Amino acid sequence: MYHPSGNIARQTAGSGTGVLEPVAPATDAILFQRCTWCGTAMYHRLLCPVCQCGDLRTERSEGVGTVRHATVVHRNTPVARNVSLIELTEGFVVRGRVMGPPAAIHSGDRVRMSTVKDPVRGEPVFQLLDEPYRAWH
Repeated sequence: MYHPSGNIARQTAGSGTGVLEPVAPATDAILFQRCTWCGTAMYHRLLCPVCQCGDLRTERSEGVGTVRHATVVHRNTPVARNVSLIELTEGFVVRGRVMGPPAAIHSGDRVRMSTVKDPVRGEPVFQLLDEPYRAWH
């Protein structure tokens, strides 16, 4: 498999272990990894899913994305809750919860990460950026 030699700055930019490294003091941002070889963005991986490279650098997400899939879960919880897959603008997908009535969250809704954390699962929580127009539903 071909792998570019790179330069010194490029080699030190990533983590040799592929584990998320803190970029700055702990904040409410989502940290993700980007492959230094092919540029693929991913969330909590040891190797790039595209080229299998282990040279991954940690970056901070802006926290803005789009709901790709949303489902309502009724099991093991006193009230219904939503579980959503959010595609962030940086190009990776993260599982989280969107604030609001579970049945009102739909694919295509634009969201931004909230400072609230899911108390049960510790997953990121998002809020709707704008109320979608649903007159036809």
